[in-house]
Amino acid sequence: MAGTSLLMLIDDIATLLDDVSLMTKAATKKTAGVLGDDLALNAQQVTGVKPARELPVVWAVAKGSMVNKVILVPAAVAISFFVPWLVTPLLMLGGAFLCFEGAEKLAHKFLHAEEDEQNKKQLREALKQPDVDLKVLEKRKIKGAIRTDFILSAEIIAITLGVVAAASIGTQFAVLSVVAVAVTVVVYGLVAGIVKLDDIGLYLSEKDGALAQRLGNGILWLAPYLMKTLSIFGTLAMFLVGGGILVHGIPPVYKAIEHFAVDFGGLSATLIPMLANGLFGLLSGALLVAVLTPVLRMWEARSNAS
Repeated sequence: MAGTSLLMLIDDIATLLDDVSLMTKAATKKTAGVLGDDLALNAQQVTGVKPARELPVVWAVAKGSMVNKVILVPAAVAISFFVPWLVTPLLMLGGAFLCFEGAEKLAHKFLHAEEDEQNKKQLREALKQPDVDLKVLEKRKIKGAIRTDFILSAEIIAITLGVVAAASIGTQFAVLSVVAVAVTVVVYGLVAGIVKLDDIGLYLSEKDGALAQRLGNGILWLAPYLMKTLSIFGTLAMFLVGGGILVHGIPPVYKAIEHFAVDFGGLSATLIPMLANGLFGLLSGALLVAVLTPVLRMWEARSNAS
């Protein structure tokens, strides 16, 4: 009897772990857009920090990110348990924010390129001044990065919660915890590698071996393009994921796209909904930027005036 009970318990645990594994994979795919943006943004946050302080800054932000997720995961489980009807609106809000952020990045890139370059120039000039307190600058960067991480982490948790909304509370907590830890380790591990990529390339390029030198020179050539590539793919994924969330939350639009795609069949039946989601995300983001940007500027002007 005891042996049978033990076997049943092991079977239940195996089933639970299998469910957690499957849901974690599904949630990770859904959060791809946020992960790409999270990675690019956090790598950019280290710009202007002394090379010797890059890894300590990344570590400080990573610890702040874990604190963010310690707050967000229980809050998400509590929402799912006490007010489950709030999960879909939160998911839609996260999708809308993804689209808004992607469209804002595009608008800033094409409409405010000179302003961005001026800000970078001012930062470089400020760092040359002997009276600049680099510790204050470093702390400011860490605080800003942790605030940004909180928003992106909230998006990741909201999207993950949408995937596991129908599961038990225990499974929800397990999946959310696994995704939270995995995202933090992967993102900040990659950020640490990216910010030190040029140092690794320089080290290898100065070695005696021809292979090491070629590899080092290749890394030095690749490093500047890596951040741009991450940013581009991150932005594309934001429209695809954010648009997909919005489309799924609006049944008439979702059914119309699926009905249109079915007529083509084959690979087109998969690609058309994906492209439609991306286009819907882009249009939604552009609309949100057009509506919210003047409001945000007015709010900022009032805050500065007071």
